[in-house]
Amino acid sequence: MRIYNSRTRRKEEFVPLEEGKVKMYACGITVSGEAHIGHGFQALVYDVFRKYLEKKGYKVTYARNYTDVDDKIIAKSLETGIPADEYAARMIEKIDAVMQKAHIDEPTVWLKATEHIGDIIAFISSLIEKGHAYEGGNGDVYFDVDTFPAYGQLSGRAKEDMLDGVRVENDENKHNAYDFALWKAAKPGEISWDSPWGKGRPGWHIECSAMNRAAFGDRIDIHGGGRDLIFPHHENEIAQTEALTGQRFANYWMHNGLIKVNGQKMSKSLGNVLLMEDVLDKYSDEALKFALLSANYRGDVNITDTLFSDAEAHLVRFYTLIDRAETAFPDEKGKEESVDARFDEAMDDDFNTAKALADLFGDFKEAGRLLAAGDPRARRIVNAVRETYSLLGIFKRDAKEYLKQYGGEGEIPAEVKAVAEERKKARLARDWARSDELRDTLRAMGYAVKDSKEGYTLTKI
Repeated sequence: MRIYNSRTRRKEEFVPLEEGKVKMYACGITVSGEAHIGHGFQALVYDVFRKYLEKKGYKVTYARNYTDVDDKIIAKSLETGIPADEYAARMIEKIDAVMQKAHIDEPTVWLKATEHIGDIIAFISSLIEKGHAYEGGNGDVYFDVDTFPAYGQLSGRAKEDMLDGVRVENDENKHNAYDFALWKAAKPGEISWDSPWGKGRPGWHIECSAMNRAAFGDRIDIHGGGRDLIFPHHENEIAQTEALTGQRFANYWMHNGLIKVNGQKMSKSLGNVLLMEDVLDKYSDEALKFALLSANYRGDVNITDTLFSDAEAHLVRFYTLIDRAETAFPDEKGKEESVDARFDEAMDDDFNTAKALADLFGDFKEAGRLLAAGDPRARRIVNAVRETYSLLGIFKRDAKEYLKQYGGEGEIPAEVKAVAEERKKARLARDWARSDELRDTLRAMGYAVKDSKEGYTLTKI
């Protein structure tokens, strides 16, 4: 099994620190707002990684954190008049609920920054003692980047480039502008804790290092997060942790890609943020997973207007064949082993869910051929697909129930079906302009159409 290591920039054979066990940490959500689709993507891919490692026989301890105190949360507290701790707790409750709705499993260990203030203070105190951190004279404490020569190895940035895109505060209190805050003195009205340096709160970067150490000790196997965290967050985690312990912090650094919406970066400033709750109100959690996992986890996911409806259409086609095979051969319990073997081959290559999902089309094509021939091997393929791909969170529903809810024939109004049939005739006549016009008509009626060699599938949008 090979994993792409962001630190070495190559795929490497996975060898755990301790035989048969894996310690994995993924940076979670800063709870300044509700969960968007980027949060969902990140939570999903590391949940899948954990489950596949368990399938390989490893005992996985998977830790994930909530950042429940930082500048953004304090700003929201001041904006809403809700105390910062209460605001964070409300957001965590909402985020937990939407992740449960998406059927993304909880980690083995949940970590919250505010529950580890003592660990954070002890970590910072040790860095000061070792000469890697200093007090700024105003209640702030900074990490001295010059004391860690390996700084920049994860991101590949030269020291002179390290301030690009990074907010610099209180330059007059730092030895160097690129030093970063470990502890921030409290401003009037802000949430704070007592410390040897006065009332204050942790800097963002120190939280994960301290929580990691509290959960796992000095070293872990896998540290993950979004690609946007490589610099400065993960670069700073490496510096402060390895400066303290003198050991390699994480053997493998993994980073998932980011979300784009119709080719543009998803951001509040562009007004194109997609909330998880809104997506799940329109589509099944399985369509969400199918869509997001159809891309390589290291690449960006482009959310087009039809991404989720197309995914739902694929699943409706697959569930239709599952239903037919299960109905035709109700007592067949066997499984086609090649399905699982191909899945493992794809996943062993840096968790290649895109390849694993692409293989499904061939599996269902073969199942359809066998079903038409009255061959019970069709059911064996279906059985194997259900068992294997449940790891990705799909094909876990009763087929008839899924089809009824997300596109079964009986749910489609007659007038919609009539337009779809007219479009089918236009396509057969190669009248592409009319076909496109009728596709738009269907979308206006609330349905997406997906063409295939067998005909078409309609799904609600």
